[in-house]
Amino acid sequence: MRKAFSFLMLLWFGAGVAHSQNKQLLYDFTEIPQSLMVNPGALTGLDWYAGIPLLSGNSIHAGTSGITVNDLFADDGLDINDKVRDRAVYGMAPRDELSGTYQVELLSGGFRGRNHPENFYSFGIYHEGDAIGYWFGDLAVLAWEGNADQLGRRFRLEHLKTRGEVLNVFHFGINRQLRNGWTVGARGKLYSGIFQFQSTNNQGYFVTNEGVNNLLANTLVANMALQSSGLETVRSILSDDAGNEGSRLGSHLLSRGFFGGDLGLGVDLGFTYAINDQWVLTGSLLDLGFMVYSTDVRNFTLDGRATVEGVEVILPEALADPNRDFWQDLVDEIEALIPFEENSDTYIDLRPTKMNASLRYNWGEGSGGGSASSSCDCDYRSGGGGQPANPRGYRNSVGAQLYAINRPRGPQTALTAFYQHRFGNVLAMKATYTVDKFTKTNIGLGMNLQAGPVNFYILADNLLGYRNIPDSHYQSFQFGLNILSWEDN
Repeated sequence: MRKAFSFLMLLWFGAGVAHSQNKQLLYDFTEIPQSLMVNPGALTGLDWYAGIPLLSGNSIHAGTSGITVNDLFADDGLDINDKVRDRAVYGMAPRDELSGTYQVELLSGGFRGRNHPENFYSFGIYHEGDAIGYWFGDLAVLAWEGNADQLGRRFRLEHLKTRGEVLNVFHFGINRQLRNGWTVGARGKLYSGIFQFQSTNNQGYFVTNEGVNNLLANTLVANMALQSSGLETVRSILSDDAGNEGSRLGSHLLSRGFFGGDLGLGVDLGFTYAINDQWVLTGSLLDLGFMVYSTDVRNFTLDGRATVEGVEVILPEALADPNRDFWQDLVDEIEALIPFEENSDTYIDLRPTKMNASLRYNWGEGSGGGSASSSCDCDYRSGGGGQPANPRGYRNSVGAQLYAINRPRGPQTALTAFYQHRFGNVLAMKATYTVDKFTKTNIGLGMNLQAGPVNFYILADNLLGYRNIPDSHYQSFQFGLNILSWEDN
C-alpha cells in the first residue's frame, strides 16, 4: 500500500511542474509594455516597443495550499512516516492543491497606427505551461492505510483531479482610445498545443464490506477517464534505443508548438475607464477560448460496477483442476464487470479563463511639475488634453485588484491592495499585499526602470517567503527587457 501512496504523491507533485496565474504586480503597471498582455485595454502612451526575444516577458509561479517541502523534509527530529501521515494523509483536504505556471516570450512588439494614432497594435508569440493537481484525499488514506480496518467507508474517486498543458500562443491585439475617458482593447489568440493531459470528471467510490463466500467483499463503482494528447510520441521516443532521442524529441516538440499539433482559438478583452481626473476603473477577461485535441491522442476510461470477494477457492471442486489460475479468474471477472478501455477519440477543452478588475486612485503632481494633463497629453482622437488619468501624470497611485481563474474545482480568487510611486519618467515602484488560498502574508514588490529607450522590469511576490523557500507556500517571479519609445520622445 505504501508503494501505491508513493505513486500518488509522485502524480500530485508531477502535476505542479512549475500557483495560479495571478500577475497582480504586472496588472495595470502601465509603464511596462507587457501590462497589455493582462489587460489589452490598458492605457498606454507608447509609440512603439520591441521585446528582446526570450528576455522580454518571462514569469514563473509556483504554489501549494497544503504542505510545503519543509513540512515533510525539515530536520526537526520527527519520523518521516509520522509527518507524512499527520501532515499529508490526514492533514490536507481535497481542495488543497499544487499548481504552477511558467511563460516565456519568444517574440513581442507593438506600434501606434500612423493614420489612426488612437490605435495601438501589439503582437507576439509566447510559450506557456500550466498544471494543477488537487489532493487525492480518500485515495491517499486508502493507499496509506489499506482497507482492512475501513469496513463500510466509501473512498470517493472524485478526489482525483488533475490537468496540465504546454503550448505556444500566437496573438495580435488592438488597443483603442475613445472619448469620454474610455480605452478598450481586444486580443485574438491562436493556440498551438504541444501536449496536454487531464483527469477532472471522475466519479464513483470504493468500499469494503463483510463478504458472503469470503471474509471481505470489495465493491468498485467507477466512472473515470484520463485524456491526453501529445504524450504518446514523447513516450515512444524516450523508450527507443536509437541513440538520438534528444534531437528527435526536440524536433517533435518544436513541430507541435508551431502548428504541427493541436489547435485552438481564444480572445482577450479589456478596458480602462477614467471616472474623473483621479479615479480609474479597469477590467479584463483573458483566454476566453478552447482547444481541440485531435493529434497523438491517447485516452483511458474505467466505467462500470463490480463486487468481488477476492480469490475464491471452493473445495472439493477446485481439486478437479489443480492447474487453474484463480488469480487470473479474478482479474477476468473484474475486467468483465468494469472494462478498462483505451481510445484515441478527439476531445475539446476550455482554456483556464482569467478575470481581473481594479479600482485606482491617483494623486500628486506629475513629473512635469504641473497637473496630470500637462504632463502627458495623450488623447490621440482629439489632438490633446483628453486623458488626465494617465498614470504617468501622477506620482502616486493606490487601489485594489480582484483576480479570479476558472479551475477544475471552481473559481479560484485573490484580492490585492497596491501602492505605486513614480520617480519622474525613469523609475517606478509598485508594492502589493495579496490574500488568496495560498498565503495571507503575500507582500510583493516590482520595479520598472526606463534608461533612455531601454526598459527593464523585475517583479517578485511573497518576499517574506524568500527567507525560507522550502517552507513557502507560494513564489512568483517575473522580469523583462524591452526597447521602446514614448509618444512624446
